[in-house]
Amino acid sequence: MLGYDNLMNHFKTNFGLMQHHKYSLAELENMMPWEKAIYVALLANYIKEKEQERRDAELIAQSQSRVKR
Repeated sequence: MLGYDNLMNHFKTNFGLMQHHKYSLAELENMMPWEKAIYVALLANYIKEKEQERRDAELIAQSQSRVKR
């Protein structure tokens, strides 16, 4: 197996990478399993960082609106 929990996760991962991050199916199929795992891990970290930045900005905006009241 390619290190996936199951075949459905494999297809969901490929679909997400193609739809949201513009990888082609050929690019994904030509990656070594470890290479794809690295890209997926890097992408997951990037998404977590962006989400934290969004939360931080939201908290700053909330605190600034409270100060103005």
